[in-house]
Amino acid sequence: MGVKYHHGDLRAELVRVSLDLIAERGLTGFSVAEVARRAKVSPGAPYRHFPERESLLGATAAAVACQLAERVQAAVETREDPVDALAAAAGAYTEYLLERRAGMNVIYADGLQGPKHAELHEQTRRLTDQFLMLCLAVSDGPQEALELMEQLFAQAHGYGMLWLDGVFAKQGYSPELVVRKSTTAARIVIEGHAKHSRPSH
Repeated sequence: MGVKYHHGDLRAELVRVSLDLIAERGLTGFSVAEVARRAKVSPGAPYRHFPERESLLGATAAAVACQLAERVQAAVETREDPVDALAAAAGAYTEYLLERRAGMNVIYADGLQGPKHAELHEQTRRLTDQFLMLCLAVSDGPQEALELMEQLFAQAHGYGMLWLDGVFAKQGYSPELVVRKSTTAARIVIEGHAKHSRPSH
């Protein structure tokens, strides 16, 4: 028997179930039919809130970007040193990716680039602005900060994916160790970048 949802509750529940499904099966395992089955609603019910697969995936990706931004905020808010804060932000990204199998791979998934995904673009800007502000604090200018941000996202995502793909697991690494290694590697990149940006006279 199906669960009855108030209008709006089902939308939120479908996004929550989608997040759990991606955490379990990755992006390739995401389907509207499976989300409906897990939410205990008819296969057509999600389409009342989300006209096609991409609109449900877009709402889920917006939730990922929002949750990541909250994780980053929590990781940096007690840190006064800008290098510490940025390294912690990178570690927070890796930690979330390990838990949810979701990061840039979901936020920038195929089909989510159009104007109808305004909520996703807004949350993505919020997340990247957080990182950019942290990068600006240790950079000489916007171009250097953008370059550093790209390096840190690539590194933080790479550490997470190497664990999710089983490479680090085969070496006996725990998720906690992977997060620590990601944070340490980020710090090395940031300190190297700061040294490169600000040569001593």
